[in-house]
Amino acid sequence: MRLIAPIAKRVARLALVLTCVALVSYGLMMASPIDPVDAYLGPQMAKVGPEQRALIAQRWGFDEPPAVQFGHWLRQLVGGDLGWSHVYNQPVSEVIAQRFQRSIALLGSAWMLSTLVGFSLGVLAGAKEGSKLDNIISTYAFITASTPAFWLAILAVLLFSVTLGWTPTCCAGPAGALNQEVSVATRLHHLLLPVTTLALLGIANITLHTRTRMLELMRSDVATHAFAQGASRIDVAWRHGLRHASLPAITLAFASLGELFGGSILIEQVFAYPGLGQATVAAGLRSDVPLLLGIALFTALFVSVGNMIADSLYGVIDPRIKAGGL
Repeated sequence: MRLIAPIAKRVARLALVLTCVALVSYGLMMASPIDPVDAYLGPQMAKVGPEQRALIAQRWGFDEPPAVQFGHWLRQLVGGDLGWSHVYNQPVSEVIAQRFQRSIALLGSAWMLSTLVGFSLGVLAGAKEGSKLDNIISTYAFITASTPAFWLAILAVLLFSVTLGWTPTCCAGPAGALNQEVSVATRLHHLLLPVTTLALLGIANITLHTRTRMLELMRSDVATHAFAQGASRIDVAWRHGLRHASLPAITLAFASLGELFGGSILIEQVFAYPGLGQATVAAGLRSDVPLLLGIALFTALFVSVGNMIADSLYGVIDPRIKAGGL
C-alpha cells in the first residue's frame, strides 16, 4: 500500500497534465486564423467551389462546433485511437511512430552529448574558478545560451555545408534515395551537424548550472577542511563535487528534454530533417488538429516519463534521499 499510493498520485498527476496540454493545444488551434479547409486544400483552394468545400468540411468534421470536435477526438482517445491525420493521410499513431524513429536519433544523441559535455565543462569551470579555462567555458556558455536555435543552425549550414562542404545540407539521407538503400554511415553523416547544433544549445545550460553548484561546494566548510588537509581543488571536485553536482545536473538534463524537443523543431526545419518536429510544424500550418494534439500529448508524456526516471535515479546517486523517502 505504501508503494501504490505514490504511484497512483503520479498517474493522477500525469493524467491531469495531459488533459491540460490537450485543452490548451486545442484552444490555440481553434484561435488560429488559419482556415482548416484552405489549409487542407493548399495551392488548390482557388480551384475548389463552395459545394466541394462544404463536402470537405463535412468529411473531416470542420463544420462542427469546436466543443463537438474536441468531444469526438476525446472519445476516440479513450478508445485508444489518436485520430486520422489529413496532412499525411495516415493514422496519427503511425505518423508519430514513423517520425519519432528519426527524431529519437537526433534528440537522443544531442541529449547524451549535451549532458556529458555540459556536466564535464561545469565541473572543470567550478573547480578552476577565476582561471582562463573558467573564463573561456563561462563565456562560451553565456553566448550559446542566448543564441537562437534557428540562427545557430543557419550559421552551421552556411559554414560547414555550403562553404566547407564537410556535411550534407539537409535531410536524413541523400535526396531521392530509398530508405532501405541508405547505409548507417550515410545516416550518421547526415545526423552529425544537426546533432552537434542541437547539443550546443543544451550544453550551455547544464554547464552554467553545474558550475554554480561546484562553486557552492568549493566555498563550503567541506572544501575548506579538505584544503586544510592539503587537497587540491581538483581532488575536492573529484571526491565531493561530482556527487554534489550530479543530482541537479540529472534533474536539469531530464527537464531539458522538452526544451530540446522545442529546439529540434527549429533544427529540423532548417536542415529539412523529416522528424517529429517537422511534422509538428506541418500540423500547425495545415490545421491538422488530431496530429497536433497527438504530438502534444506524446511530447508531454515523453518529458513526464523523463522526469520520473530522474526521480528514480536520485536514490542510486545519493542513498540518503532513498533512506529519507522510506
